[in-house]
Amino acid sequence: MSGFWNWWVVLLVAANIVFAVWLLLSTTSTKPGDQHAGPETTGHTWDGDLREYNNPLPRWWLGLFYLTVVFAVGYLVLYPGFGNYSGTLGWTQIRQWQAQRDEANVVAAREFARFDGKSIEALATDPAAIRIAKNLFANNCAMCHGSDARGAKGFPNLTSPNLTWGRTPEAIVTTISGGRQGVMPAWAAVLGADGVEAVANYVYSLSGRAAPAPALVSAGKEKFDTLCAACHGADGRGTVALGAPNLTDAYWIYGGTLAAIKETVSNGRSNRMPAHLELLGEQRVRLLAAYVYSLTPAAAP
Repeated sequence: MSGFWNWWVVLLVAANIVFAVWLLLSTTSTKPGDQHAGPETTGHTWDGDLREYNNPLPRWWLGLFYLTVVFAVGYLVLYPGFGNYSGTLGWTQIRQWQAQRDEANVVAAREFARFDGKSIEALATDPAAIRIAKNLFANNCAMCHGSDARGAKGFPNLTSPNLTWGRTPEAIVTTISGGRQGVMPAWAAVLGADGVEAVANYVYSLSGRAAPAPALVSAGKEKFDTLCAACHGADGRGTVALGAPNLTDAYWIYGGTLAAIKETVSNGRSNRMPAHLELLGEQRVRLLAAYVYSLTPAAAP
């Protein structure tokens, strides 16, 4: 906090406390000549004879007001709130959060200890492990992959039998731990509009569907074999090591319509899965991997 704002806060806080004390004293003190023969009224009258009395506040009620002032001063001595003054206790919200986090980590480590030494396959069939892992997924992964793990445009469907980077336990752990970076280059400049159309129709046909323009499939295959097979394979089933998707199944990260395929071929794609090991720790990563593994059926032959 800069010097100006420091003194601004100091003066504002001090002025509020002084004003509160002055208001209490000025409204409760009795001055000479304030004695009245009868009950004092405020001068307000309703319905002809209904008068408002100006009775003094009960002393216990005033005492509570003064206690709030004392509490405020004591609080400002112990805790930050008076400009740059940090308080005698040295409390900060960051330290409190760290303490709560450390306490939660101790409890979590004790809870997770029972899963130590179990393989991902074993954890995937353990109801207690999956229950915890499902909560971890909801808190850390569902915002991208969806609460049902079926993904969305640009975010992989984790229930697919053909995960882009592999569905083995080791591959899933590696993906969650270190993240992934996928890049599909743009081919519009190389293929031209006609070439993109032909390749898109061929790719469309790879998943067993009739291409919208069957006459272009043969030309599309030739271009695919020349430019695309290096990553996606000659049969279009993809290459796990490169993160090249399987084009023969019914799962499409960016959409499987002809228009979506043309857009992908023309402009390319770039996506990134962030690393979570540092954020979550090894125990949570393994539980998440077990949960994802439990969602994926056997890979297609």
